[in-house]
Amino acid sequence: MHTTDPGRRALLRGLAAVALTAPMWPAAATTLAQVREHGTLKVGIYNDMPPFHQDGKGIDVDLAQALADALGVKLALMPFPADENMNDDLRNMVWKGHYLGYGPADVLLHVPVDAPLMDANPQTLIFGPYCRERVAIARRLSALPRLDTLTPLVGQPVAVPGQTLAGWLLIGANNGMLRDTLRTQWKDGTEAARALSQGEVVAAAGLESELQSVLHDDPRFAITPLPMPQSPRDGWAVGLAVKRDAEDLAGALSATLTQMAQDGRLRQIFAKQHVTWQGA
Repeated sequence: MHTTDPGRRALLRGLAAVALTAPMWPAAATTLAQVREHGTLKVGIYNDMPPFHQDGKGIDVDLAQALADALGVKLALMPFPADENMNDDLRNMVWKGHYLGYGPADVLLHVPVDAPLMDANPQTLIFGPYCRERVAIARRLSALPRLDTLTPLVGQPVAVPGQTLAGWLLIGANNGMLRDTLRTQWKDGTEAARALSQGEVVAAAGLESELQSVLHDDPRFAITPLPMPQSPRDGWAVGLAVKRDAEDLAGALSATLTQMAQDGRLRQIFAKQHVTWQGA
């Protein structure tokens, strides 16, 4: 994309800011032995992605700390703004580093465990699925006791972050039948869920984790899969990525994730953010 594009300029400003204010990290390691020699695990996490990371807290922050603890090293978080696509993120944060001098990390969290993505990025190892993400919709039960199709939403105010999968699905649903009453200004599903909880709308769509983190056990609302065939009901697995030649590091991190799933630590980390852990 041309560098005069406003979104591109914002991305570059964000990367420049984190590069200028970041501590002096050791060089990215390749092997498990190098991580232990450096005494630090550098973990890339997405900026402003609640409930996984926001303001230094969240699921991925706690997971990163648990991974570093398991290796017996310190944690160095590398928060970064998402680029135009996942291939760019893998290049900047896993195998090459950004041209502004930021990255790469030893491991990147929240990577879709997806065969086409793996094929498109042979420089990386994508592994260790630790949860599933799903598109979902939350509704006020007093207004919408049932939602088996999208038809009951016609004419109703519905909050959805416009520049997301949930937004694209609802904007294009059934030749745009909901377009007139969709409210798409929200940046993510947590903001949409807050609009629902405050009575501004009757329903809110987003990622299931986003909706749960805001509404969790409130009996006034129900959270269910988005009732349309184009929405992937089973969602997608989310895992980790390292450089291709860091197989021993990947093995150690994968073993830690397996142990955390078995002993309940993953479930506890998610529950801390009011999210139900769904094994991948």
